[in-house]
Amino acid sequence: MNVLVINAGSSSLKYQLFDMSNDRLMAKGQYERIGIEGGKYKYDANGEKQTGEIELRDHSDAIRHLISMLTDAKCGTISSMKEIDAVGHRVVTAGEEFDHSVLITPETLKAIEKCNPLAPLHNPANLTGIAACSEVMPGVPQVAVFDTAFHAKMPAKAFLYAIPYDYYTKYRVRRYGFHGTSHRYVSKKAAEMMGRPLSELKIITCHIGNGSSIAAIDGGISVDTSMGFTPLEGLPMGTRSGTVDAAIVEFICNNEGKNASEVLNILNKQSGLLGVSGVSSDCRDVEAAAAEGNTRAKLALDMLDYSIRKYIGAYAAAMGGVDAVVFTAGVGENNAVMRQNVADGLGFMGIAVDPHKNNVRGKAVDVSAEGAKVRTFVIPTDEELVIAEDTIAIVSGKELK
Repeated sequence: MNVLVINAGSSSLKYQLFDMSNDRLMAKGQYERIGIEGGKYKYDANGEKQTGEIELRDHSDAIRHLISMLTDAKCGTISSMKEIDAVGHRVVTAGEEFDHSVLITPETLKAIEKCNPLAPLHNPANLTGIAACSEVMPGVPQVAVFDTAFHAKMPAKAFLYAIPYDYYTKYRVRRYGFHGTSHRYVSKKAAEMMGRPLSELKIITCHIGNGSSIAAIDGGISVDTSMGFTPLEGLPMGTRSGTVDAAIVEFICNNEGKNASEVLNILNKQSGLLGVSGVSSDCRDVEAAAAEGNTRAKLALDMLDYSIRKYIGAYAAAMGGVDAVVFTAGVGENNAVMRQNVADGLGFMGIAVDPHKNNVRGKAVDVSAEGAKVRTFVIPTDEELVIAEDTIAIVSGKELK
């Protein structure tokens, strides 16, 4: 059974095609600048990569071009569109509407649209991708896999904010969490590497990239996570501030002559590593600047490491212990220095990494030092594979894993 996985943005579309009979990745790529002059595409299949420019009026144009590439006699991987058995879509938030992946129906679409205010930059784009696939591939079953679903079982003491309760009952203002598909995948993989049932383990997963979040996973269930009502809360990230005192928004408004929306834009797009370092939102650039003596770049990195340590400590306390810590995503998988710095501050908890084992990039490895009471893993995430697996399960009428 072949599953096409779609991740649609406002002006972009990423995709992967899987043969789920053996979990084989058949093709992947992306489209950029959809609806904007200078559209581009990337296509990777059969060991060959292609790039080019293309006029893309909308997401339907991108899907049509994608189908033509996948079925091309020379570079394609399938003979016709009929070989695509199902489509799985990444959808950022389901609010409280769904706590699991679902088959896309008219009712599903209405529920997703209802959650648009919770993710105004993401959910409408995800809906556009679904509509485009419906137009180009009528009759092919589609499944929505939500970033928020994995965190849906958090207890109220973790997901509620200490503000008037009416804001929750009226507007569902609460912690939703994000990166759930990634946290779910790597926690399951860590349990497999430990040779123990996930139901018996307390695991802290650290998804550290341009966007970052940490989750406390107790017995396979997310019981707390660092991102909140929106992806702005939590750790300092590439351009996001992470958690700040809410009164800062009013203070900046009053002193800079800005409105709340403008300040939130600053907190989302001009803060984090970029805002503190003044160099870049890319951790690699900030590290290079720090190595050359840039004190603000060094400070930005120290703030990130410190925040990760704080969340790990807090979540170990929340769960009453921890069996394993997992690092994943772009920075988490590839930045040995960050992992070492974080672990060095957590020795009192029994966390320690072996410098030699830790000298790894993008591979699933146990990097724990000998004798460490808490295991530390580097595990590359594979959100697209999880989406494909959920899609197969739902269209086949099987129970989700």
